[in-house]
Amino acid sequence: MITSSANAKVKQIVQWQSKAKERRQAGVFTTEGFKMFEEAPADDIKEVFLSQDALERAKGNSFIWKKLQQTGYETVSSNVFAKMSDTQSPQGILTVLRQPKYDIENILKKGNPLLLVVEDLQDPGNLGTMFRTGEGAGITGVIMSSDTVDIFNPKVVRATMGSIYRVPFVYAGDLRNAVNDLHKNGIAVYAAHLEGETYYNRLSFRGPTAFLIGNEGKGLRRDTAKLADSYVKIPMEGRVESLNAAVAAALLLYETHRQRHV
Repeated sequence: MITSSANAKVKQIVQWQSKAKERRQAGVFTTEGFKMFEEAPADDIKEVFLSQDALERAKGNSFIWKKLQQTGYETVSSNVFAKMSDTQSPQGILTVLRQPKYDIENILKKGNPLLLVVEDLQDPGNLGTMFRTGEGAGITGVIMSSDTVDIFNPKVVRATMGSIYRVPFVYAGDLRNAVNDLHKNGIAVYAAHLEGETYYNRLSFRGPTAFLIGNEGKGLRRDTAKLADSYVKIPMEGRVESLNAAVAAALLLYETHRQRHV
C-alpha cells in the first residue's frame, strides 16, 4: 500500500490531474469513480489506484472485481487518495487511461453524420455535458477549436459520465478549414446564432448535419459564423437573450434525433 504523498506515482497523478501539458506529454488522462472504471475500455487502462475501503467495496461487485484482476491495481491510504483525487467526496478509485486518438477523415465518413463543431468553449461542465447529451442524441463526432477547454480536464471527463469513451472527437488546428471540409463532404452546417431568422424546428436536419456552437460569452467568431449555411434561432420569451451553450446544443441535437426517427 502507498502511504506517502511523496511517492513518485502520487506526485505524477497530481500533475496529470491539474496540468494539460503533463497529460498531453504522457498521452494519458485520469478518471474517478466506479462507474467510470466499469465503462472504461480495458485495453486502454494503464493503472488503477484504490483506497482500502474502495477495495473492499470492489470485492463485492463481481464484474468490477474480475476487471481489476485483468487490469491490475495498487492500493493507497485514504489520506494519500484524497491528495490524488480531484473530487471533494472521492469514491476511492482512480483510473489512468491512454488518450484515444481519432482521425477527422474517418469521423466525416460515417453514414449520415451528426456533428458538433465547438469554438473556444471554456466551461468544463458545458463541454462534458455536450458529449453526454450528444451521445444520447446519436451524435457521430465532435470537432473542437484548439482554444477549447481540454477534453481530458478531469472536470470535463467527469461531466461526460462515460461518453468520452465512446464519442469520437478531434481538435482542429484551423477550425475554419475544418468547416470547409464539412462542406466538401456534403455536410450542411448550421450556426446557433442570435442573428438567426429561422426557428430550428422549421429546418430539416435529416441529412448530414453539423451545428456550430460558440464561446459561452462571446458566441461564434464572426468569420466562423459566416461559413454556416444557415443561422438557426431558438425561441426566447421574456428578457432572455440566449441559452447556456450546452442547453442550446441539446435542443438542436434532439430536434435532429426527432426528425430522423419519426
